[in-house]
Amino acid sequence: MFNNFVYQNPVKILFGKGQIAQLSKQIPADAKILLTYGGGSIFQNGVYEQVKTALEGRNIVEFGGIEANPTYETLMQAVELGRKEGITFLLAVGGGSVLDGTKFIAAAIPFEGEDAWQIVTGKEKYKTAIPLGAVLTLPATGSEMNYYAVISKKSTHEKKGMGGPLVYPKFSILDPETTYSLPPRQIANGIADAFTHVMEQYMTYPVDAQIQDRFAESVIQTLIEVAPKTLENPTDYEARANFMWAATVALNGWIGLGVPQDWATHQIGHEITAFHGVDHARTLAVVLPHLLQYKKADKRAKLIQYAKRVWNLSGTDDELVAGAIQKTGEFYESLGLPIKASEYGVNKETIEKIKQRFVERGMNFGEKADITPEVVAEILEMSIA
Repeated sequence: MFNNFVYQNPVKILFGKGQIAQLSKQIPADAKILLTYGGGSIFQNGVYEQVKTALEGRNIVEFGGIEANPTYETLMQAVELGRKEGITFLLAVGGGSVLDGTKFIAAAIPFEGEDAWQIVTGKEKYKTAIPLGAVLTLPATGSEMNYYAVISKKSTHEKKGMGGPLVYPKFSILDPETTYSLPPRQIANGIADAFTHVMEQYMTYPVDAQIQDRFAESVIQTLIEVAPKTLENPTDYEARANFMWAATVALNGWIGLGVPQDWATHQIGHEITAFHGVDHARTLAVVLPHLLQYKKADKRAKLIQYAKRVWNLSGTDDELVAGAIQKTGEFYESLGLPIKASEYGVNKETIEKIKQRFVERGMNFGEKADITPEVVAEILEMSIA
């Protein structure tokens, strides 16, 4: 049955060429701004200069160096800077990791508890947050239009999600031209990440949510269609624009309304990143095809639907199920992403550590909460075979 839902997304999107020039109109004139960014690519691609020009004369403090998997240790340096400087607005300029990290910073600056990591674990609630905006330079996570963030802690090899309505961006600027200089690896990762976000919300079991299904299928088809175009020609504006918007709507909450969701692939993938430092998107590619194979009986109806509607396959139901799983793996591989965890050094020892973590947490997951730590281990065993 199509589930009840409540949906409200307050994020203002400014999409298209030249939209960075609108920055000054989006941030209060008297704001003291903390500008956050990552490793410095914004200096090479001209985005930093555009941002500074748009905010000329504004009171700005800068914090760079947020990692591809943002760490609590680095982010706390920004939190201390924000408190010291009396920051009243945060501007994240970068990809999903910078946005995720900035959401944590926004919640942590006014947090009065002793240990801000408890915000991430959910053991303590934050009651307020510094407002934030974003200039997106790497489509992938949808963080620009949702309230989720994933934060790592180096000291304990943990990677956890956090979020809440208080850390929705006030606005996000999406200019496809800012992505032109990105390395092919990052674009491939972004496409894979967005694709998997859709699959986590779509590939469960039917509840006759026709709008959500068709919308999810259209996003998947768009990613499949534009992937080779945007990888072959980074300055193809139309391809890059469609990729950028697809990545945003893949995780802005819309396609998940009223439907069961899985997210087991992400849960397992986070642990591979924690132990081996593998790019987030690449962990998804080594988990999802094997998870689909393991859970193909439970996901059978959706796999058949996906095979027909997305991949235009035909044949018996068994052939459609097999074809859908095969096409999924081939898509990741077409992006240059291996679908075997063994490619990254994952072995039986790692699998046992990951299994034990889930045992200690006492958690099952998946749309039916039936993916146990033992099932996690079996799926990962398939990925190294």
